[in-house]
Amino acid sequence: MDRMIVKKILSGFLIFTLATGLSFGYTGNDENEQAHSSEKEKGFDPGTFIMEHVSDSYEWHILTVGETHISIPLPIILYSKSKGLNVFMSSKFHHGHSAYHGFMIAEDGPNEGDIIELDDHGHEIEGAALPLDLSLTKTATALLISLLLMVWIFVSIARKYKKNPKSTPSGFQSLMEPIILFVRDDIALPSIGKKRYEKFMPFLLSVFFFILINNLMGIFPIPPGGANVTGNIAITGVLAVFTFIITTVSANKNYWKHIFNAPGVPWWLKFPIPLMPFIELLGIFTKPLVLCIRLFANMLAGHFIVLSFVVLIFIFGQINWIAGYGVSVLSMVFYVFMTLLELLVAFIQAYVFTLLSALYFGMAREESH
Repeated sequence: MDRMIVKKILSGFLIFTLATGLSFGYTGNDENEQAHSSEKEKGFDPGTFIMEHVSDSYEWHILTVGETHISIPLPIILYSKSKGLNVFMSSKFHHGHSAYHGFMIAEDGPNEGDIIELDDHGHEIEGAALPLDLSLTKTATALLISLLLMVWIFVSIARKYKKNPKSTPSGFQSLMEPIILFVRDDIALPSIGKKRYEKFMPFLLSVFFFILINNLMGIFPIPPGGANVTGNIAITGVLAVFTFIITTVSANKNYWKHIFNAPGVPWWLKFPIPLMPFIELLGIFTKPLVLCIRLFANMLAGHFIVLSFVVLIFIFGQINWIAGYGVSVLSMVFYVFMTLLELLVAFIQAYVFTLLSALYFGMAREESH
């Protein structure tokens, strides 16, 4: 493999890693077992069960045995004007049931799932802004793990090529080289062009491996897997913003000419009402938006379907224990099938996002004929 590509992988990866941190502050609904005590009386709630497993949380839940909740606590980092900086572990909240040091995870209301500040009597401070939350949630932790894994992959491969540049790939290197060459030869080169593709390779390789690794990690329910990183719209939104910025900044004058004065379009679609320029200008923003929603929706839908088969066991088990055991066999068969299908989707979604990004870069740099 070309050594130039290895150098470009490492040069672009640090920027990509730092920029991805923009999404760390997003937290969805808390995955703590906040409603478990009340749910015992109401019975099993499939919707709550599914949403708890696909949403973000302040702890990494593993399993529940009876009334014992086994989870990995994560760091809580808060800054409040009245209490200053506070750092502690999420286990202090006791799965969302208790307050600690004047803070608590809201169980209902407009701030449900967020950490709120309490007064001396244990009540939420009315009208007060939420404390600045820099906590490492499950999604943020999984994101860091995947980035560290990417660093290890790229650095280890680069070292092997630096040490023996002409040797035949072996071990893990022989597994990763075809994937890197696939991104270069089947995505970047055809979409961007032979003369211009190299400057975009760091981003394309980084985004491909980032999506692929997090897709695969999200399929396996055992930590460090099980986090719904690419099913989080904050993450996919940041990736789409990267594509938008690179496309806009690298665009040449021919690209903007096609936006505001597309050749071959009848004049009456440009004047006096600039219909086509408006549509083309709108397309600049809708293209990355589609990238964001496509990846988010596909990965989230996959988790919903897989969890739905698991939920069927509990639903029929509440009706009759025989029905529960009977449905469990069929549910597990479909669960395995959907998991294998999600493995395929994990690769497809990484490929589609990278390919469309490369196509946008190619259109931005296309020369007039």
